[in-house]
Amino acid sequence: MTTTSATALDAEGLEQRYGTQQVLRGLTFSVRAGEIYALLGGNGAGKSTTLNLFLGLARPTAGAARVCGVEVGSDPAAARARIAYVPENVALYEHLTARENIDYLLTLARADTTAALIEEALDAVGLVREAWDRRLGGYSKGMRQKVAIALAIARRVPVLLLDEPTSGLDPRATADFHRLLETARIRGVATLMVTHDLLGAAEVADRIGFLAEGRIEAELVAEGPERFDVRALHQRYLQVGAAA
Repeated sequence: MTTTSATALDAEGLEQRYGTQQVLRGLTFSVRAGEIYALLGGNGAGKSTTLNLFLGLARPTAGAARVCGVEVGSDPAAARARIAYVPENVALYEHLTARENIDYLLTLARADTTAALIEEALDAVGLVREAWDRRLGGYSKGMRQKVAIALAIARRVPVLLLDEPTSGLDPRATADFHRLLETARIRGVATLMVTHDLLGAAEVADRIGFLAEGRIEAELVAEGPERFDVRALHQRYLQVGAAA
């Protein structure tokens, strides 16, 4: 695991209530620069709410979410400027090519749009060059994910948020995606991925947090060449799911 001591994402005592429904109950965890943190939990555990709080799409009932030291509730625009977000269903323009999508979205973000930067990002994610100037209407889901990650890389922001990133991908596309995360790690990007994919998390994550009833019930760290005991992870997941 390649990390620095710098904390890029910090959830401190986050609570979130919608009417009478308590979604988060003192959620606390952090993600360092160059680290991949997988947040696992069943439906209703609070994964999407956690992402929304870091993105500034909701304000916590209590506690604080920080992105590179910026408290999201106080300055959501500054926090979002440090984040690249890849949702489960990537929203890109079907009538534009991969190159055109990235150029346009970087322009909206007021980021560098030089051709060399865009081509470097597309090359880094392993999208075949023949597809760079084809419209996305004919792309597979795995190819769309590559364009979304290329956009994230091209923005050169310190934080990457991923929502169910391997949902619907075949094994080869999933393996390609994991290699992309390794690229982000090497660049010092802090990655938070929320997922149901236990095996995928075990393959790529440095730490895995099990979210249940709005808090981290357990957190495991990758160690040694095997990284995680997958059988023990599965048992832990079942226990947390039962508790939820």
